[in-house]
Amino acid sequence: MEIEDGNVLHIKGEGGREEAQAKEKDSVWHVAERGTGNGGFSREIELPENVKVDQIKAQVENGVLTILLPKDTTTKSPKVRNINITSRL
Repeated sequence: MEIEDGNVLHIKGEGGREEAQAKEKDSVWHVAERGTGNGGFSREIELPENVKVDQIKAQVENGVLTILLPKDTTTKSPKVRNINITSRL
């Protein structure tokens, strides 16, 4: 996993599906991820602005990837921008 352009989470991986099936021939596998054609996968996810990028954590357990994205809970005042209006009357 890596963060690109400040707020894009890029996840890449390689599948070990054939190896796992050889060990457990009676198992049924359901794969829900889109592949890249070479046995791997790749996904890009745009993160919200309030994610603390330096505190992201991830773990894999029993083949399931879990990603924790802590949010910044401090309230920020909305940015107000004045726009000048011109008129031709």
